[in-house]
Amino acid sequence: MAAEPILTDHPAPSATPGEAPIDWGVIWVLLAAAFVVILNETVLGVAIAHLMTDFSIDARTAQWLTTGFMLTLSVVIPVTGFVMDRLTTRQVFLTAMTLFMTGTVLAALAPNFSVLLGARVVQASGTAVMMPLLMTTILNLVPMHRRGQTMGLVSIVMSMAPAMGPTISGFVLQVASWRWLFWLVLPIAMAATAYGAVKLRNVSELRRTPLDALSVVLSALGFGGLVYTLSLVGAPAKSMNLMVAGVVALLALLAFVWRQLVLQKSDIALLDLRTFAHRNYSAALGVMMLAFLALMGVALIWPIYLQDVRQLSPSVTGLAMLPGGLAMGLLGPLVGRLFDRYGPRPLVVPAALVLGMMVLAMSRVTPNTTLWMLIGMHAVMSLALSFMFTPSFTTALNALPPRLYSHGSAGLGTLQQVAGAAGAALLVTLFESTANRHIAAGVPELTAQLDGLRIAFTLAAALTVPVLVLAFLMRRQQSEGQQSEGHQPDEGATLLH
Repeated sequence: MAAEPILTDHPAPSATPGEAPIDWGVIWVLLAAAFVVILNETVLGVAIAHLMTDFSIDARTAQWLTTGFMLTLSVVIPVTGFVMDRLTTRQVFLTAMTLFMTGTVLAALAPNFSVLLGARVVQASGTAVMMPLLMTTILNLVPMHRRGQTMGLVSIVMSMAPAMGPTISGFVLQVASWRWLFWLVLPIAMAATAYGAVKLRNVSELRRTPLDALSVVLSALGFGGLVYTLSLVGAPAKSMNLMVAGVVALLALLAFVWRQLVLQKSDIALLDLRTFAHRNYSAALGVMMLAFLALMGVALIWPIYLQDVRQLSPSVTGLAMLPGGLAMGLLGPLVGRLFDRYGPRPLVVPAALVLGMMVLAMSRVTPNTTLWMLIGMHAVMSLALSFMFTPSFTTALNALPPRLYSHGSAGLGTLQQVAGAAGAALLVTLFESTANRHIAAGVPELTAQLDGLRIAFTLAAALTVPVLVLAFLMRRQQSEGQQSEGHQPDEGATLLH
């Protein structure tokens, strides 16, 4: 049976007589808390130039504040199912917010880069737990016939948080230190925590599910080693480290896959790999990973170009990135309606073409490219991404049977974050290493930075070629009625069983 798409163009019916009222207070406090924690994923993008100066580090090192955040999400997200099975909703919420607030205070007080990076890891641990908690709570509190409207609201809020990060960061950095990026969110997080501590009640059934510690260790070594390996690409005198890290990551990933294949026979795998037997799931996941890889690399390099090459202030840099971010968030419901009507391929294929052309155009910018042109290119790139993410996410989950929903969601969340971290590490490393080589050869610094941007963005544009191939493999999922009349599930669904 295919899952219904999250977004719908039909208005939610009113509550039926005798139906228990929805506790919107609980939902809103979780939305507010989720907004705050997700905001932190992108809030440091504009601040990288300031952090490079304050801590005397290069861009390759500074990007680990974002890479480490996403990498932590990819390690913690698969474990959240185990946490929510064993703890009540209120306990999970308080644990997540305590971790986030602890990391926020540590980040605001960080005396050096190492402490700041550790604080970001603690923040990300809370963020990783909050998102599955929000979705589980909504599924338990909101009846089926009213769930579409609520999910639409969630999609807007969750898209707006990362979109507003660079803009808020820009305005704060214009008048205050980067430390205020953390101090300002702390009171909001504290208020949400206090309200949730009083109002939240348990909405799920507790179960004694086992946690395979070896799977957690192997996933951390495999995914973490992969990102670290990519961060060494192009680094001078790092070829031995690159080889060792690559081998360790590959062996850990192979061992992780083997371990899951063994555990899933007893339905206790940390990540059930039978989700990949469904072609729509695998193709859509591939699209999301490649698109997110390109997005995060561009999101980190673009502010450096705007501030260091174009000499724009942090507030102007944030405003220049706001239209694209808002478009990506606000278009979610429209893209969902178009997906319901036309399916994934007519949306994703043109979007991938536009994405490739825009990133390629951004790779050719000069110190004299007009600001409006820069804003326009970033906005069009963001529009293309909005037409890729929602259809891909919905297509992937629609392909799975109900028993694999949780594993499918965990796989999407985990591998998307790994791809984002890998994109940040790889593209920023190429940008930094190219610029440094050219500076060492006597090229002026601004010209060398443009050369680094050109190399990194050209690679990002090239990634849209496999996206196009995968997009053509995505098929429109048949409705429930059609399946009952003889429609067969996704091809290849018997693999890995």
